[in-house]
Amino acid sequence: MTLFSMHCHQQLPITLDEAWAFISNPGNLSVITPPEMNFTIISPTSNAIYAGQLIEYKVSPFKGIAVDWVTEITHVSDRQFFVDEQRFGPYAFWHHKHFLKEIPGGVEMDDIIHYKLPMGPIGGMFNPLIVKPKLNKIFEFRKQKLTALFGDFKNPQQ
Repeated sequence: MTLFSMHCHQQLPITLDEAWAFISNPGNLSVITPPEMNFTIISPTSNAIYAGQLIEYKVSPFKGIAVDWVTEITHVSDRQFFVDEQRFGPYAFWHHKHFLKEIPGGVEMDDIIHYKLPMGPIGGMFNPLIVKPKLNKIFEFRKQKLTALFGDFKNPQQ
């Protein structure tokens, strides 16, 4: 079994409360997902995540291919982190940790994702060619969108 991982890091010039309010609201997922992916939440959701919450999406990772995806919010620590895990969807395994930490001048956000592709070794061959570049593109879009929404971080200690 090959378990892949990626880590995304960003600093934003907003308060911890502002960052948490944004990232813990499932409705904002569509804001930070590339528009060509046609991301749509199917299930009714609240404005704030909670442990045990199931969220059903429809997403098009590639043009003309729509995929159903269900994730469960498995852990929540208010204003610190939350974890979503795939229950049904395109991956054989998906575990995504979202961390927030207050820093001078703003907040630090870290996403740590572990995933496994379906179809064993054959599926694993698609990671460097298709899956990893696609995930990098999605998280780069998120980074740019968050910067556009909240501003560019300037370290006050420099």
